[in-house]
Amino acid sequence: MFHKLKEKDFKVLRVPLESGRQRPDSLAMALILVLLLQALMYYLVYYVAAETTIFPYVDRIQEIHIWINACLIILCGIYSIPAIYKRSQKTQYLISILAIQNLAGVSVYLAIIFLLGDQEGISVESLLTFTKITIIISGLFFLATCIRLYILLLKGHYRKGSKKSQLRNSFETTSYIPLAIIGSTGLVFVIQYIFRTLDSIDGFDMLTLILGMSLFYVMIFVLPEQLVIFYCKFRFKSFNFDKHGVLNKK
Repeated sequence: MFHKLKEKDFKVLRVPLESGRQRPDSLAMALILVLLLQALMYYLVYYVAAETTIFPYVDRIQEIHIWINACLIILCGIYSIPAIYKRSQKTQYLISILAIQNLAGVSVYLAIIFLLGDQEGISVESLLTFTKITIIISGLFFLATCIRLYILLLKGHYRKGSKKSQLRNSFETTSYIPLAIIGSTGLVFVIQYIFRTLDSIDGFDMLTLILGMSLFYVMIFVLPEQLVIFYCKFRFKSFNFDKHGVLNKK
């Protein structure tokens, strides 16, 4: 659906590349950090949050997730090696998307539902209902974010010199309204669920659940833009770096 758009329509998305934050060597350092954090997160999810949870299918989820984690950890290690990532920038970028989304998105969400399953007054039925509803809301949030990004691209808000490149304009502010509605609906549902379902919950667990869901939605919000940059790396030479680590101009 992007075939009608020209390179100039994606220029603002080059900013993370131009700043150096998403240079191949910077991504390599990020992959090493993610590699270490994912191992820690796996322990926290399955040996702390899931230790006494009543959430069903934990063993099955862990069996699948351990293979995903193992593959991503190995790939993170491989694509942090200069001799490899310099020849495979596109693959390295894809691995970084998958690894970061797995760490701060999937793993955090699993920790949340496992932690909820460890609270007093919870039932398996209500826990599964919570899971289904939050997944549906997450899907709607992702779809709305994709539509918003596509509309902004069509209207030229990602062109160099546009108001988008200067961070904000009136349309940009308005375009956040559907996302704010869906995202806030999800967070309100989580808070209401906690108060209505649980007999008691300490402040630390409450804060953990709310911050965890907020981070989960943030990761969904940034995913469409990550995927569009990945698309641009295939379509445009200017979204890639040369062998010396310099961003191509054209």
